[in-house]
Parts: sequence; structure tokens; C-alpha cells
Amino acid sequence: MEEGCNFRHWDQLIPDALGLIFRNLSLQDILTVIPRVCKSWANAVMGPYCWQEIDIEEWSRQLCQPEKLDRMLQMLIARSCGSLRKLCVFGLSSDLSFSLISDHAKSLQTLRLPSSEISDSIVEQVAGRLSSVTFLDISYCRMIGAPALEAIGKHCKFLTRLRRTMHPLEVIDKLSQDDEALAIAATMPKLKHLELAYLLVGTKSVLAILANCRELELLDVRGCWNVDLDEKFVKKNFTGLKVVGPLVDRYEMNGWDNCLGSSSYMAWDFVAGEMDDYYDEISDGFWEDDQYIEDVEMWFYHSFFDAVDAGFDWPQSP
Repeated sequence: MEEGCNFRHWDQLIPDALGLIFRNLSLQDILTVIPRVCKSWANAVMGPYCWQEIDIEEWSRQLCQPEKLDRMLQMLIARSCGSLRKLCVFGLSSDLSFSLISDHAKSLQTLRLPSSEISDSIVEQVAGRLSSVTFLDISYCRMIGAPALEAIGKHCKFLTRLRRTMHPLEVIDKLSQDDEALAIAATMPKLKHLELAYLLVGTKSVLAILANCRELELLDVRGCWNVDLDEKFVKKNFTGLKVVGPLVDRYEMNGWDNCLGSSSYMAWDFVAGEMDDYYDEISDGFWEDDQYIEDVEMWFYHSFFDAVDAGFDWPQSP
């Protein structure tokens, strides 16, 4: 580098800066490519700087082996060293995994767990550890109901966004989910965005939500066919509130994507005749490598520490 130049080599950037840069890469690149570049980059990947925000939702969506997902979560959460602020994962397979997350949730603000097999009992047990969460996505979680929502509302006092969307086929055996709506109304007064698409709720329970959640800005009741809200009544009594649904019209929903946040399975995907199996969605650029998670861990640990012991001269950035 020329004398007097103020630019740093890539390998001389502080770990915080490297972490911000590496977050833009794929999970595969972070775990298998970045550690090979140089020692400082390997250190950054090992530390919490890359793992304050863990988004493995797309990766886990394609994974069929729960034990591999559990091991990946254990590895990445351990690397966050208590600094985890955001976690997105699809299809947790057990209460044990949810308990692991709650044990490291001191700084957690965003938690997305769509299609997870978690129970009311585990949520009631660990909800107190999720007190800093402001955005929670428990869509398509079939095994939880009003008890879990009540526990979340009592302990997550900073919760402002809740996504509790269901698939029509997952509620076909239920008579009503009004108890869930009433639990939300009774315990979550700070909500600003609430998504209840295809939940089996009626007008009375939704009005209870509106009466108690006075800060609500967006209510999504698409596919909640038993809800009948008078438009004039809503505009008169709930200024600033936007209600979406219960009718589903894809052409009217284009402008709502930014409000609802990124979601790979919006409610209109489930309209009759268009219900592709949402468990089988495929994304471009996905990690399709069959390499086992334990291979990633073992390769990294052995190659990194063997190189250190041997006094390996790590490559420098160009």
C-alpha cells in the first residue's frame, strides 16, 4: 500500500466492521469460505460479530432433518455470546430448541419461528426470558393456542408486532380460535401491527382487540370469514387504523407488502386453486450442499487451530 494512504487492508478491519459486511453473505459462504481467507476473518466468524442477527429461515425451510437444524442453532447461538438481537428459523422441531433460544434471549428483539412444533407448556415456562422481544412471528405453529399467547402478552411488555397467520388446512379441525384473540386483547395493549390471517375468529373478539389495543396501526384479518367490521365505525372510532381483509384480493394487497414485512408465504398464496405446498417453497441461490453440519464445524475448528499451532502465514488481502 502506498505511503500516506489512510485505507486499511481488509484483514485489518475491526471485527465489528467485518461482522456487518459478512452479514450480507450467504450462510454457506460465512461458514465455509470466509474462514479460509485470513486469520482475522476466521476470528470474526468465530466471534459474536456475525451472529448478532441470525437468519436461517430459508436454509431451515429446505432442511428435513431436525437434528441438523438443532446443531446449527446450538453452534450459531453459542457464537453470538449473549448478543443475539434477531433470530429467524423455520420449523423448530421440539420444545428443547425453543428453550435453548430463550436461554440466550436477553437482548433478543426479533423472533420469527414459523411452522415450529412448540407447545403451550414450554411457552408458558420460558416466556419470562423473552421480555425484550418487540416482534414475534408464530405463524403456522399448530400446537400453541391461547395459553401461549397469554403468557407472551404478560411477559413481553415491549411487543409491538405479532404475526399469528395460519394455513386454512391447519385450522380445519377447529371450531373457534376466539380465545386466542381474547388473550391478545387482554395482554398486548402496545401492539401496533397484528396479523391474524385465516385465524378462526369472529367480530366480537376482534372488536375486543380494537378496544384494548389502542395503539394498533395495522390489523390483518384476511381470510377471517366470520369477521364483519363496519368501515364507517372503524374510521370513526379508530383513527389511523388500517384493516386488511377479511376478503382476499391479490391486486389490492401489493401496497401492503412493506407494511407487513418480508414474508415468503402471504395469505393469498392459500386461495383455493393456488395452494402450492408452502413447506416446499424453493429460493434461488440456496445452500443445496449436502455437507453435514458436523463437517462444517469439524473442518473449521481443525483447520483453524492446526494452522495457528503450526504458525501458518495467513494470506493477506490484496
